[in-house]
Amino acid sequence: MTAPKIQIRQVGKTFVGDKREVEALRQIDLDIQPNEFVTFVGASGCGKSTLLRIIAGLETLSHGEILLDGKPIDGPGVDRAMVFQHYSLYPWLSVMKNIKFCRQLKVISDTVRGPGDMENARGRADALLNLMGLTPFADAYPSQLSGGMQQRVAIARALMPKPATLLMDEPFGALDAQTREVMHDLIRHVHKLEKSTILFVTHDVEEAIYLGTRIVLMAPRPGRIDSIYEVPLPAQRNQDMKLSPEFTELKRQILARIRETSGMQTDLDQLAKLTAMAEG
Repeated sequence: MTAPKIQIRQVGKTFVGDKREVEALRQIDLDIQPNEFVTFVGASGCGKSTLLRIIAGLETLSHGEILLDGKPIDGPGVDRAMVFQHYSLYPWLSVMKNIKFCRQLKVISDTVRGPGDMENARGRADALLNLMGLTPFADAYPSQLSGGMQQRVAIARALMPKPATLLMDEPFGALDAQTREVMHDLIRHVHKLEKSTILFVTHDVEEAIYLGTRIVLMAPRPGRIDSIYEVPLPAQRNQDMKLSPEFTELKRQILARIRETSGMQTDLDQLAKLTAMAEG
């Protein structure tokens, strides 16, 4: 068997404040295979984003270890890139310059040297512009773009150094429903072409099913893995699949489990009883 791309072993995270400690994650164990597209869902406070930030090297863990290609993660690296919900583009730079910005960072320039490096960078940026449908907007500024187009720029910038692992923290959460559908198909196309491993955090169960090969459902207080679902859809997908019995049944199961693990089902049952008493 192929060795896991990412190995998460007994990972725990506790945030220490002035007056109390908050256990955000407890005993997370998970293997991610190369080129997998794994989505994470769960109620607010279940630690999805915290886990992603630890894998990115932006947050330290309190217990356990995370191995990337068999080596411990001890900070950010060019082998990983992260895309956030907020686009974080530089407003004073054009689309092209935003995408190429990472090549100016020392951590990038030190990894790729040689007289052809700048030419390769321009070629890579042009290819990403074309992939994202942004070629006509290369000289535009972020303020001149829609939300969906700005997020395309952010994704292109993240892909610029060819990261083997792409981490996405609710990247489409601020977009309207129609734009989200377009972005779903775009990111699946990117996954196919770039052959990267993608970890994708979302609150949207339908989004998690449509994008993922596996879904990791996390439970809160403290954050932990509750269950893992294999997605029964072919690799080649289209929006009509969201109407299939397999899709709707998996969505029903996951939503029911989220309600149970978060305590929402108890609240709903209590509300139903109160409503029945009031009507009686």
